[in-house]
Amino acid sequence: MAGVNLNRRLVLEAPQRVADSAGGFAETWQALGTLWAEVTPGRGREASGAAGAVSVLRFRVTVRGAPLGHSNRPVPGQRFRMGVRLFRIEAVTEREPDGKYLICDVEEELVT
Repeated sequence: MAGVNLNRRLVLEAPQRVADSAGGFAETWQALGTLWAEVTPGRGREASGAAGAVSVLRFRVTVRGAPLGHSNRPVPGQRFRMGVRLFRIEAVTEREPDGKYLICDVEEELVT
């Protein structure tokens, strides 16, 4: 198995519901921590969004492993932030049986 090059600094974020003072809730994002990652591009496609055409890009993000339930272990529904870029986490699995690294399948949406 080839080595992993953890050369990208990503912030792991989780959604939080906060009261919006009108009886409802708004979604905000809370930073959980910084992870070093290898980001590998995958396929892309065009989709329709509320503002018109959207480019949907898939990536594979590899990070160091963490035990189930640990705050540094990504889960679907969270996202990674790299500067202004946002990567929605779709799936997470161990790269090898001992769980030294995790593979996260993510999507990034860009308005075209």
